[in-house]
Amino acid sequence: MEFAESKSEARRLIARARADGKTVGFVPTMGALHRGHTSLIEASSSEHGYTVVSIFVNPTQFGPNEDLDRYPRDLKRDLETAEGAGASLVFAPSVEEMYPAGFTTFVEVSALGDVLCGASRPGHFRGVTTVVAKLLNIVRPDVLYLGRKDAQQAIILSRMVRDLDLGVKVRVMPTVRGPDGVALSSRNGYLSAEQRACASRLFESLSKAGHLFEAGERDVSRLVSAARAVLDGEREIAVEYLEVRDAESLSELSRVEDRALLALAVRIGDTRLIDNIILDPGTGSFEA
Repeated sequence: MEFAESKSEARRLIARARADGKTVGFVPTMGALHRGHTSLIEASSSEHGYTVVSIFVNPTQFGPNEDLDRYPRDLKRDLETAEGAGASLVFAPSVEEMYPAGFTTFVEVSALGDVLCGASRPGHFRGVTTVVAKLLNIVRPDVLYLGRKDAQQAIILSRMVRDLDLGVKVRVMPTVRGPDGVALSSRNGYLSAEQRACASRLFESLSKAGHLFEAGERDVSRLVSAARAVLDGEREIAVEYLEVRDAESLSELSRVEDRALLALAVRIGDTRLIDNIILDPGTGSFEA
């Protein structure tokens, strides 16, 4: 596995791989790699001759009172994990490399970034789209791999790629969960054992609504009420939002008639967690 800290070195190594006839898959991350990340790396490495993994804790997507300073960082462990999953190159730039002095340009997908997580994290998705646009310009992959645990992010990045004609395919891979149903996240490490037990209620909540959907319910208010009922008795869980929205436009819905996103965000102690499922009327089932 190769390693680069500068944009020029990353471009050189990727160009060499392309000269050898290899296609390129790309997995952007902020490090603290877990099985969710490795599932993306493994998918890319099975489909491409060269897989690039970026590790960059992006400061522009953190708000002033968020966890930028304490976000987990362990580059040595991440390199070992990425290599074990089949990465060909890890690109781990510094903040100065990605945002040199005088940087003033940002990419923003309007409307899609103003709801759900965007409502409580102003500027967050502008930071995400800007850094991923920069990374795509550096790596120029054939396929971008994203996880559906961050569903709103995947929807926004897919729209950015389409609207800006970036010429990359986007593949959104299923959420990876622990045995207790908790969606894998780098922030899960903040949870105590008691809080982790509470976190399992999130998927239980989504699943209750999902099973009601499979039984034929299409009314959004009833689906949301069923999901919220699971969480209402948990004093440790503070619900930030629990909503059903169109799975592409993120518009509000009163009934599920096309693919829809049932998404939630909660705080357990000081830790903010998100999760979601897809409700698909075409199959009459939900995707976890």
